[in-house]
Amino acid sequence: MSRAATNNLTVIVLAAGGGTRMRSKTMKVLHPLGGRSMIGHVLLAVQAVEPRRIVAVIGHQRDQVGAHIRALVPDVVLAVQEDQQGTGDAVRVAMEALADEAAESGTVIVAYGDTPLLEGDSLRAFAAEHEAAQRAVSILSGVVSEPYGYGRVVRDADGDVVAIVEEKDASRDEREIREINSGILAFDAAFLVEALPKLGNDNSKGEYYLTDTVRIARDAGLTVGAFTIDDVRQTEGANDRAQLADLGREMNRRIVTRWMRDGVTVMDPATTWIDADVVLAEDVTILPGTQLLGTTVVLEDAVIGPDTTLKDCEIGAGARIVRAHGELAVVRGGATVGPFSYLRPGTVLGRDGKIGAFVETKNATIGDGAKVPHLSYVGDAEIGEGSNIGAGTVFANYDGVAKHRTVVGRHARTGSNNTFVAPVEIGDGAATAGGTVVRRDVPPGALAVSGGPQRNHEGWAVTKRPGTAQARAAEAAGAGPAGAREASHDEPDVGSDPSGETES
Repeated sequence: MSRAATNNLTVIVLAAGGGTRMRSKTMKVLHPLGGRSMIGHVLLAVQAVEPRRIVAVIGHQRDQVGAHIRALVPDVVLAVQEDQQGTGDAVRVAMEALADEAAESGTVIVAYGDTPLLEGDSLRAFAAEHEAAQRAVSILSGVVSEPYGYGRVVRDADGDVVAIVEEKDASRDEREIREINSGILAFDAAFLVEALPKLGNDNSKGEYYLTDTVRIARDAGLTVGAFTIDDVRQTEGANDRAQLADLGREMNRRIVTRWMRDGVTVMDPATTWIDADVVLAEDVTILPGTQLLGTTVVLEDAVIGPDTTLKDCEIGAGARIVRAHGELAVVRGGATVGPFSYLRPGTVLGRDGKIGAFVETKNATIGDGAKVPHLSYVGDAEIGEGSNIGAGTVFANYDGVAKHRTVVGRHARTGSNNTFVAPVEIGDGAATAGGTVVRRDVPPGALAVSGGPQRNHEGWAVTKRPGTAQARAAEAAGAGPAGAREASHDEPDVGSDPSGETES
């Protein structure tokens, strides 16, 4: 689409209303969908028009709303509407906040902070058409099959807009009109400055309606027109949580459809949610029940899902994530995660590495080709290239006051059911026996073993559990009665491999 004809463009975003129908302590325009606030989506569309100025009108919860807007658009002009007396009053406040002669020239577009589907291309086309037609007022309108409840756009035989008639005031013929007013308007700035003081509040609500500028322009013999947008859903707002959810579904449908057209395979679009700022490469495959949130990036040939949630994660080419949850984590190319893994912030899994079933990681760097296959907690740790961590291992990183770090070297092999009491270091090529509690550093190439020799109390079941199924099974297998000897067996030597290691 063409760009606006001039850069002397001011956009006013109305965001002062309380949104009482949301029934929420959160201001309406701050409610999120698709990974951004509603007003965040609107501001992104507005910035795409490259306006000279953006003015945001705030009122309810002004500190919270104003800070959020300024974080998104640092050079925004914030205007405070102390009392919400209608859209006309809000625009008056915005124009007063500009307080310069430049505000009286060019084009002014008025948009709303609760229309998250609005797109920059549509605003650009609207502004360009308004300026090319040299109108005093232009209305962004749409044709709908069910116009009930909307203001109707009434045109004359030449196609010029005669009036905007609200549903309650419309005649029978006017109610048959299917072209509706979106509320988004464009003005010649000089006309708007002159018209605002002429707005009255002689109506049932006692408010100043911006749409009354249509009558003022017509009375002055100026041109009023409407630009009909094909995708009228872009202009829809959300007044309650049901409408918010409906807009969220529609936004997600559009996002998912766009990615599929860009070469991403989505097996079940109905159960796949992708935020607006997610980036996906061609030939990514997304399986059912997957949520990709925040600023997650997934590179080519990766397979995500099913039943996986990733927020602000980086997933490398060819990686495979199955039934896992991750946040602020990095998974390098060719690595595998899951099922039922939890990657907490600070996790980095190296190329071709593995985080397996029922493994939780936090602030942990796991080297290329290293594996944590199952049933382990890895917190505040560094695991070297090619090392394997046995099943049921716990990195005990917290002493009750502070967190400490464990370092496992390259190509180490640790046994099952180990506990590493941080801070501790296991050297390159070292090993630990099954059931070992490591409290001291293990030198490179050494085997760490803890615990005494195994002792067998023979006859225990017959003596201590008489009459039970356990005792009867022991007797049938030839177990002796009470008073049987007690046997002790030394640990086997290194050559018999006592590590108890597991690998998959």
